[in-house]
Amino acid sequence: MIKEPLQEPSLQLLRSGDRTEIARLVDGHSLNIYRLALKMLANPQDAEDVLQNTFLKAIQALPTFEGRSSLATWLYRIAVNEALMIIRKQKPEIELDLQSEDTDETPALTQFTDWCCLPEWELVSAEAKNHFDKAIQQLSEKLRVVFILRDIEGLSIHETSTALDLTETTVKTRLLRARLKLRELLSVYYEERLDMEKSDEKIS
Repeated sequence: MIKEPLQEPSLQLLRSGDRTEIARLVDGHSLNIYRLALKMLANPQDAEDVLQNTFLKAIQALPTFEGRSSLATWLYRIAVNEALMIIRKQKPEIELDLQSEDTDETPALTQFTDWCCLPEWELVSAEAKNHFDKAIQQLSEKLRVVFILRDIEGLSIHETSTALDLTETTVKTRLLRARLKLRELLSVYYEERLDMEKSDEKIS
């Protein structure tokens, strides 16, 4: 579930343009929105642009926000659209209609490494996190955004489907594909780490 700020802004006051409540909205959600944008775009300046544009558009649209979803889910939806707009400008050849039907079958793993034998520090090291971030960038935009919202930002399947205007079935399918692809990509890295661990053991 989305971790809401301890003091969620009053929707009524937000609609009226109350500056204190708007500031609370921005402070409470800026970190999550920036993190989402950075994971999607891998560029701090682009992520800053998404952050700024998300809140500008949200503040403008607050008088008409009906509250059918949480404020957090609504902000994520705006941020995703802003990030996709940047990707479209940078890569106009890429099809970025999130609602279009998936035609690819769920991929089978071509390489699989059991990570259980690696020491815990290897799994959370800066190098491992760097490889993880690079692997996320290799996902297609459709898979990447679902994985980020569900597995990194912690949204539920329902919240993710609402933020992206997708069916829950589509979210589940894309999430499975994203996880399998990441597993395959990271197995290459962890297989090398396991080989190094074994070599070190033989030397010692």
